[in-house]
Amino acid sequence: MDTALDVIGSALLLIGCLMSFAAGLGLVRLPDVLTRMHAATKPQVLGLLCVLLSVVIMNRAWELLPLAMLGWVFMLLTAPVNAHMVGRASYRSKHVKEEGVTKDELGEALRGETPANTRVEKITDDSDRQPR
Repeated sequence: MDTALDVIGSALLLIGCLMSFAAGLGLVRLPDVLTRMHAATKPQVLGLLCVLLSVVIMNRAWELLPLAMLGWVFMLLTAPVNAHMVGRASYRSKHVKEEGVTKDELGEALRGETPANTRVEKITDDSDRQPR
């Protein structure tokens, strides 16, 4: 049983390290901000989960599992928000290569354009509405 847990823990540690390495390599090798942002968030969150699970399994510290999962959940919640804010800031500062973007919804929104299939109504306070 102990050797099986060691093998599982070692495999999780190796997978987590490779995922984190892939995230770091993507930051260095990818051409623009949006693809770098994708590389920094996606594999890094899964790599952190694997490393945290490996630490719990290898140390046989099952009481640390809720704490490890709490740390992972916080990373899972903050990584997309961080990526969203970095993406918007890079778009507004003109660091996004436009040839890699297939549909520019943020540009349409910033220019005041709306998609053809979206109906936008101006809603004021309730006193201006007519009763039905």
